[in-house]
Amino acid sequence: METQEETVQKYKQMVLDGQLLGKAEAIALAQMPLEALCAAADEIRCHFCGNQFDLCTIINAKSGRCSEDCKYCAQSSWYHTAAESYPLLETAALLEQAQYNDKKGVPRYSIVTSGRSLSQQEIAQLCDSIPVIKENTGISVCVSLGLLEEAQFLQLKRAGVSRVHNNLESSRRYFADVCTTHSYDEKIQTIRAAQRAGLAVCSGGIVGLGETMEDRIDLALTLRELGIKSVPVNLLNPIAGTPYAQNEKLSNEELRRIVAIFRFLLPDAFIRLAGGRGMLPDKGRSCFTSGANAAISGDMLTTSGITIEQDLALLQELHYEVVRPHD
Repeated sequence: METQEETVQKYKQMVLDGQLLGKAEAIALAQMPLEALCAAADEIRCHFCGNQFDLCTIINAKSGRCSEDCKYCAQSSWYHTAAESYPLLETAALLEQAQYNDKKGVPRYSIVTSGRSLSQQEIAQLCDSIPVIKENTGISVCVSLGLLEEAQFLQLKRAGVSRVHNNLESSRRYFADVCTTHSYDEKIQTIRAAQRAGLAVCSGGIVGLGETMEDRIDLALTLRELGIKSVPVNLLNPIAGTPYAQNEKLSNEELRRIVAIFRFLLPDAFIRLAGGRGMLPDKGRSCFTSGANAAISGDMLTTSGITIEQDLALLQELHYEVVRPHD
């Protein structure tokens, strides 16, 4: 009978040989010794991705007053939080932040807005702003704008957008416990609309919502089915005033296990530590040797993050090379 370490090595070799692991294997990995699992995940990452690292920053370009009831979100109008509210930022503000990030050496910059979607007027405003950013920086522009349609994504692509972000948040089974004002299918329809428009898609979820390990595995498998190659893993930051304010924060070890299992299931993806990384005692360092190879740097939407300088120094120490996309 094989040992747990031998099982990890067997599954690792299957992945290295090009086989796709299924749900049963992933559930088995959740019970394996952590260090053996993470070391194997890092080998898979190195085999498929080398030392490439995808680093991005985000700007909260429209804040608050969101009609959706996502239980984790400080910007939802359903809850009483300290999040500020303001309309879509003008070109000058978006450009200033893009230039700052570009000069710091960040290759990707994502414009993120609150709300179910943007109005056509707001889309037009962004389509005026994005070419200015592209003309005055070398940065790649991504957007996270809610549940848009294919025609709107085509407008944004023509304006210079290269990637769209739209998180699935959790598994199909658990999503209705997280949000009731839009559906999982609407999320998937949005992702497919962006893909049809010729845009890359960044999609992942949040862990620590109360979901099970099986929910996390189901999320990873859905992302694989959708062909997603940029996968944010957010660690819930329980925010006062939201229904998840009292949720227990996941440990560093639990997040490492999640990241490692995602790497086994998504061997060639950029697995991105996103919101909540600043709560980790090592700021994500151990996850970057457990299968993760991407991150959001700087501040998050309504919470502070880790400085670009700190992240670049860490990545240099870990011998990662920050990838610059070719738009």
